[in-house]
Amino acid sequence: MEPRVVFMGTPEFALPILARLCEHYPVVGVVTQPDRPAGRGNRLTPPPVKTLALAEGLPVFQPEKVRRPEALAQIQAWEPEIIIVAAYGQILPPALLDMPRYGALNVHASLLPRWRGAAPIEAAILAGDTVTGVTLMQMEPGLDTGPILAKKEIYIGPEETAGELSERMAHVGADMLIETLPLYLAGELQPQPQPEAGVTLAPRLSDADARLDWQLPAEDLHRRVRAFAPAPGAWTTLPDGTRFKILRATLFPTGEALPAGQPGQVTSWRGFPVVYAGTGALILQQVQAAGKRPLNGDVFLRGQRALLGAVLGS
Repeated sequence: MEPRVVFMGTPEFALPILARLCEHYPVVGVVTQPDRPAGRGNRLTPPPVKTLALAEGLPVFQPEKVRRPEALAQIQAWEPEIIIVAAYGQILPPALLDMPRYGALNVHASLLPRWRGAAPIEAAILAGDTVTGVTLMQMEPGLDTGPILAKKEIYIGPEETAGELSERMAHVGADMLIETLPLYLAGELQPQPQPEAGVTLAPRLSDADARLDWQLPAEDLHRRVRAFAPAPGAWTTLPDGTRFKILRATLFPTGEALPAGQPGQVTSWRGFPVVYAGTGALILQQVQAAGKRPLNGDVFLRGQRALLGAVLGS
């Protein structure tokens, strides 16, 4: 008989993992973050995992703090035999980790011990990593420090955004979980301690981290645009001080001629806006002005010719 599973997760990364679990195991409850204000209307919006769980007919619990006694009591009432976690968003207390017979496993979006923490996908792109991966680990009270059950490497595309990479990693993680769980439950898999060397941290990123500093090299700015896409979106300010998001960009080709300009200054190339950086320049492929819908860079520039020559972020 398959064990009773409680799943804990919040963003879209967790969706394929929950979906595959539902195909193979009895999921008796889902824990996710509370609904939060989002969008232009600032309306309360359910997290993606809640939407999928309700569609699957699963009980959903959304505690503000999972470590509170009443939250632990609710999860205990489901009588979980194993807890599966994927990007839940809160640190789990020892009382919860010790609750199920088979403990708690986490599908983590990096090759541990590299990029422990809340933003491993963004951190890998920001650092210029060309390889990342997914790790299935036993959870313990430390931050992503538990022993490893399985790993799979994933190459990062040179233009790949965090959103695109996250979607690929989620499906890899879901497959790895379903392949590994039977061996783990049968006691046929020996968890391996994480190596002490190579530990790096990926703390939660803020909106301020997504602001572009045009004094930086174009390569750094390109990574920032990719790392913060689709949300919250890398941003700068227009000459009037309003915010301006850059959703997709690419490096200006090294073999092409570009007149000299100061960091942040806007010029054009083949109809697209180009912004000078500390070294090199960035072609803006998709942008979004405050309160407006996203536009391709060439479409935006046709309606904003006065931007040519102006300096962003000043």
